[in-house]
Amino acid sequence: QVHLVESGGGLVQAGGSLRLSCAASGTIFRLNAMGWYRQAPGKQRELVAAISSGDSTSYLDSVKGRFTISRDNAKNTVYLQMNSLKPEDTAIYYCNCNAQSLDRLRRDYWGQGTQVTVSS
Repeated sequence: QVHLVESGGGLVQAGGSLRLSCAASGTIFRLNAMGWYRQAPGKQRELVAAISSGDSTSYLDSVKGRFTISRDNAKNTVYLQMNSLKPEDTAIYYCNCNAQSLDRLRRDYWGQGTQVTVSS
């Protein structure tokens, strides 16, 4: 089993910054693509940012230039640096990864979610 533990959420004022972290633990053979999703009340869950095993990245248009996703493979951790936060960024943020345990089978795993609240 692979477990994802998120941290770094909180309450900030508009224009502030937060860095989310998501650490994977367990019997891990390989971490493949990883990403961050968010879901606001009454809204559909959306992919915010993703990073491949080769460090290719993609972003939701509304966060481009403000958010940066990165990964530290030695620590089995993915980060989301969020700058210039806006009230519309308020949501629960979930990390996701596609990982292989020792059986080499690819599976998707989810973090528990962390609340990000941006006040105006």
